[in-house]
Amino acid sequence: MLTGFGPMDIFFNLLISMGVLWFSISIHEAAHAWTALQLGDPTAKYEGRVSLNPLDHIDPIGTVLLPLIMYITHLPMFGWAKPTPFNPWNLKNPKRDAALISFAGPVSNLLIAIVFSIIFRLLHPGGNILGLVLFNIVYLNVVLAIFNLIPIHPLDGFKVVGGFLPKNTYLRWLEFERFGPYFLILVFFFGGSLIQSIVNPVMQLLLG
Repeated sequence: MLTGFGPMDIFFNLLISMGVLWFSISIHEAAHAWTALQLGDPTAKYEGRVSLNPLDHIDPIGTVLLPLIMYITHLPMFGWAKPTPFNPWNLKNPKRDAALISFAGPVSNLLIAIVFSIIFRLLHPGGNILGLVLFNIVYLNVVLAIFNLIPIHPLDGFKVVGGFLPKNTYLRWLEFERFGPYFLILVFFFGGSLIQSIVNPVMQLLLG
């Protein structure tokens, strides 16, 4: 997160942080929608979700209110967008294709992190505004990629893991779906240090 000292610095930093979050989440959701379309399901396309326009993906709580609260309380900024819909009946292999659609989101964030880390290393921007913006883009997208791969519903990792399971095990796996929100609360409160221990080595690799 960018930090400043005066009111204008804080406001400017907030705008940049929110802009980076909306940019990253928009690509994440558009990747879900585009992948679903390639696999034969146009549901997200009909709802206008194959789009990089943040307004098509914004969730009032997850994309606006929660990030603002986290910024004000000096927590690492995080959030989510409206879920990208898909109809499994339009997919040739629903279990496998659902996993691919889910996996596309974190992959898009990882690709963003790689591209902007290359730009960072080529430009050597240091501690100026450009350097801070590039660092935030890389950092947030690494966090989004890793966090969304946690195998807890409604995160993408739940369906990604399900795609690798045999049918009988997969049906049992789906039974954990209803407990996902409770597990997710535990991750928010107690899993931060674990996620950070994964994020930091990736950041050092990309920006070292």
